[in-house]
Amino acid sequence: KIQPAHFVTKPTNVCHHYAKQKVLEVASTCQKYLHTGTAGAHQPTTHYTYTMAGGGAAPAGVASRSDQYHGTFTWRVVIAAFVAACGGMIFGWDIGVTGGVETFDSWKLRFFPHLLDISPETSIYCKYNDALLQLFTSSLFLAGAFSALVGGWSTKKYGRRFTIVVGGIFFLIGTILQSTSYALAQLIIGRVVLGVGVGLVNQAVPMYLSEMAPFQYRGALNVMFQLMTTIGIFVAQLVNYKMTTVAGDWNWRISVGVVGAPALVMTIGTWLLNDSPSGMVERGLFAEAKAELSKIRGCEDVEAEYQDMVDSAMATGAVKNPWKSIAKRRYLPQLVIAVCMPAFQQLSGINSIMFYAPQIFETLGHGNESALLNTVIMGAVNVGSTFVAIAFVDYFGRKALLLEGGGQMIIALFSTGAVLGAGFNKYGAALPDSWAAAVLFLICLFVSAFAWSWGPLAWLVPTEIQPLETRSAGMAITTSINFLFTFFIGQAFQSMLCGMEFGVFMFFGGWVIVMSIFVATLLPETKRVPLEEVEGLFRRHFIWGKLLDCAEVNAEYAAGHKMIMEDGALAPRPIAN
Repeated sequence: KIQPAHFVTKPTNVCHHYAKQKVLEVASTCQKYLHTGTAGAHQPTTHYTYTMAGGGAAPAGVASRSDQYHGTFTWRVVIAAFVAACGGMIFGWDIGVTGGVETFDSWKLRFFPHLLDISPETSIYCKYNDALLQLFTSSLFLAGAFSALVGGWSTKKYGRRFTIVVGGIFFLIGTILQSTSYALAQLIIGRVVLGVGVGLVNQAVPMYLSEMAPFQYRGALNVMFQLMTTIGIFVAQLVNYKMTTVAGDWNWRISVGVVGAPALVMTIGTWLLNDSPSGMVERGLFAEAKAELSKIRGCEDVEAEYQDMVDSAMATGAVKNPWKSIAKRRYLPQLVIAVCMPAFQQLSGINSIMFYAPQIFETLGHGNESALLNTVIMGAVNVGSTFVAIAFVDYFGRKALLLEGGGQMIIALFSTGAVLGAGFNKYGAALPDSWAAAVLFLICLFVSAFAWSWGPLAWLVPTEIQPLETRSAGMAITTSINFLFTFFIGQAFQSMLCGMEFGVFMFFGGWVIVMSIFVATLLPETKRVPLEEVEGLFRRHFIWGKLLDCAEVNAEYAAGHKMIMEDGALAPRPIAN
């Protein structure tokens, strides 16, 4: 027999991060009795025996059930992860292919012929300082920034699977437009369409992977997205290098068009898969969600994990506008991290180096083929280093990898700037092989550190820290901010290189220092913490815990208590069995 008064005492003095979800859960259990008119027809499935600090009994948080999760790492999860992570491959392919294609004379002759007639007096840092060229490179990310916001709505309304499929269709259309271009306008339109697809895919795939994975393997599985991104970059760089022997327009058309293959695999494969159980529960598909959860966990006993999803969905049901909710003070940590992690990732300078690596190596005084070969070496280091993240992200944790990677990136960036400054000052436009090898080593040192830290974890952490009621909006913000900063830095990098010269690497190094301080002070460790429990980490954090206002939680708690005590205020609603 439920006694609501036993659950809530002096709500104005209560501050507990599960208050809202648990009051809704108690209310829904009360409805089972009210709707049937008998206490015997529906027995509560969960018992609450948690004693709250400060006196009074309170409902247990979902944390009390995480040790009851069952299941194994099944092939269904592996297949779903591989297919979805192909979205990372097409994203990486576009990053890797762009800089190489821009060094092909046939591509320059068709779209940017003035780049073939550069004055010998032009500074070595300014060879590719062209606003229209930079617009071509970065236009994809401007389109992606806006489509990611649309993805935040579509993942909540229609599910993660639907959003990935639509993104794949846009990517296929953009690939066709680009690879068949004969005019600059069509080339840029195709790149914008690609951007729409990339924005949708990058918004939905990390969320989908986090929700499909068993919580103890969530980090490693989510890093699959970054691994496929690095593989896409490497394969694109390898194709670019091989295409140097192909005459005419076919070299860049093949480089741009081959990416349609993984995009087709992702689109068709995702269409044949089911949505994540969390996405189904969020849309009210309770029976389908429980059945799918049982399949991907490989066992029938999934009640504890399923009930935690339902708890979060009940809280989500009370949130009509996740965009308005994420602006509340109680979600301040999630909002700050959703904005800062992707912004910092791009302020490290990684995509500027990935976009323009062939031009950077060509600037060192080596030919196009040698520059592309150096880029392939850098891409191979990128792929290999990502396996470090897969192996250790759930062992050492997120913060340890971010801090170690940040320190290594700082050393590499400041050293690269120093070597370039000293080398060009001493030898002029063409560096000796030993100096060029030193630059290649330092850039690879930077890339390796990024690949096992800020590369995968800037996508993983934002998917983990959002509660279900703000998850779609939070990931949309993360993806949009990532693409906006990629656009701004991609648009400005060649101009920055021309104006700041070797100092541009030290500029990025300064930002990595700021990033590392942010991680050390404001980022909680989410290793092996179930998604439904992460919100509690902020309540216990030594900084966030002091900044969060419990008044919002207390008001919702008191309102829920009043609703329970007044039977007539309980409106009928669908209840998960």
